[in-house]
Amino acid sequence: MTRVFAPAKINLFLHVGDRRADGYHELESLVAFADVGDDLVFEEAGALSLTVDGPFGAALAGESDNLILWAAHGVAALAGHDLPRRITLTKNLPVASGIGGGSADAAATLRAFLLEWRQEEIRLADFVELAKTLGADVPVCFFGHSAWMYGVGDGIERTDLPELHAVLVNPGMSVATRDVFSKLTSRSGVDKLHWPEGFASADEVIAFLKTVGNDLEAPALSLAPAIGEVLKVLRDADGARLARMSGSGATCFGLFADQASAQAAATQIARDHAQWWVKPAILAKADES
Repeated sequence: MTRVFAPAKINLFLHVGDRRADGYHELESLVAFADVGDDLVFEEAGALSLTVDGPFGAALAGESDNLILWAAHGVAALAGHDLPRRITLTKNLPVASGIGGGSADAAATLRAFLLEWRQEEIRLADFVELAKTLGADVPVCFFGHSAWMYGVGDGIERTDLPELHAVLVNPGMSVATRDVFSKLTSRSGVDKLHWPEGFASADEVIAFLKTVGNDLEAPALSLAPAIGEVLKVLRDADGARLARMSGSGATCFGLFADQASAQAAATQIARDHAQWWVKPAILAKADES
């Protein structure tokens, strides 16, 4: 049995560039990972299957094309034979919420097979190439470390971030990425030459983030005005230093001065807005590798 964790992916900023000939936009983002996420268990079985439970499991009920299965079939194709597993996903993250839930799950599936794989014919590079075919966020989630991300998600430069204390909030809704892009009217463009070489403290991260933004926030707000209420609540919370939407929404994050402030804010927001999903989180906590 193999257990893997699929952490929430947070776009600390997200700029959109020109639309390419293939219909995708060039992007640039600083990505961090949270200590909250989905859990997956892989067990030997007679056939490949996926069972979903957890707080948001019902939202995926009956979904036959889950990215987890796509990832598993992709690894089997690389191996040249079936890899029958009983996969159980405990879905703790809201679905279609801008924090990479499906991509993180697919990436965790690739990591699970990589952990248990014993034949050298499948190289790490093969897994990376497979990740690129599964979605723009899957490669960065596969590596699972804070990184500068650019291109259409295929450009990844690992970077270290100091520990950031955050509160994640979703107003109980999802927004489709395609719909958000259809409402996009203003873009910051991409210019990786101006990325900082590194950050010595949380203060430096926040100072940088105040010079950038999320280009998808305005179009997402036009589709889901509740995002604006979430952002206001986060910005008004004691100890808040910055609040922003992640990805294409609707989940937003607030950065706080310390863990105690983040925990207190999360407790208060959850009390005042019982219908919202609210989680205190640590972002960019150093991995053990």
